[in-house]
Amino acid sequence: MLNKLLGLLSDGQFHSGEELGESLGVSRAAVWKQLKKLDDLDIPYSSVKGKGYRLHDEIELLDGERIQSGISQRLDCLEVLLDVDSTNSYLFQKASDHMGKRYAVMAEKQAAGRGRRGRQWVSPFGKNIYLSLLVSFSGGVAALEGLSLVTAIAVERALLKLGIKDVGLKWPNDIYADGKKLAGILLEVTGEYNSHCQVVIGIGLNLSLSDKDAEDIGQPWTALKNIRPDLSRNDVATVLLNELLLAVDEFQKQGFAVFQEYWSQRDIYHNQEVVILSPGNDKRGIVKGVNRKGELLLHTDKGMEVIVAGEISVRPVS
Repeated sequence: MLNKLLGLLSDGQFHSGEELGESLGVSRAAVWKQLKKLDDLDIPYSSVKGKGYRLHDEIELLDGERIQSGISQRLDCLEVLLDVDSTNSYLFQKASDHMGKRYAVMAEKQAAGRGRRGRQWVSPFGKNIYLSLLVSFSGGVAALEGLSLVTAIAVERALLKLGIKDVGLKWPNDIYADGKKLAGILLEVTGEYNSHCQVVIGIGLNLSLSDKDAEDIGQPWTALKNIRPDLSRNDVATVLLNELLLAVDEFQKQGFAVFQEYWSQRDIYHNQEVVILSPGNDKRGIVKGVNRKGELLLHTDKGMEVIVAGEISVRPVS
């Protein structure tokens, strides 16, 4: 019932308790009980005597059937959740029961969304894209080399299809626009090191964030609505998931090598001097692309060095 109520209120206009009750086929008291659940989801709404109830912001709820109908690639299951701790955690717990399947989950809100290095991913209700995809691989962990970069490329390609230009990639797997972070990626692996394994590919894409939503983001950020205010959230979700499935298909058949040059052409720091920040061992050098494993090539005063993704950050030299 809560989903139906949100659908009625999603236009941001006032609706009386009587009107909502008639549409839902319940009493006004039952409507009030459902409205209290909005507090648990941190969805701001107003109640005005004589007018009724309205959400503070118009929202576009995700429509699983609409998204599924726009997917051209194989997808065995698509689930849209109202609220979850983390889409990655949700799929990771289900992985063992879905070996060989491609299982995607999207959520309206994450209570404990996660980014790289254990950071929080800000995940307010009904505003952004929180997507995780479960994929099985037969070659063990070695078969996954470069997958995080390929995922970033899939996001960039989706944005190009949506008419978003001047998007760049930042090693190992961030997406930037106008010099600010637009999306992030988190991959988590389960299974055998040298045999069958499964990967949960998580993508967080900022679509619409207010300054209040973003108070806890500790770096420059942007959102798609700042660039293209007319974008449909469902269209973004559909194109993003389809491009991810296309990229995974290509990666499983050919590996990372076919993406290598594409990445370098879109790397926002290509041929620029950067500092690699890591615990107790910072490095300074010029970015010279990536190798066939997706590792960063950095030209330092010692020559060409290979940087492996881990607990590190890449920052430009001011």
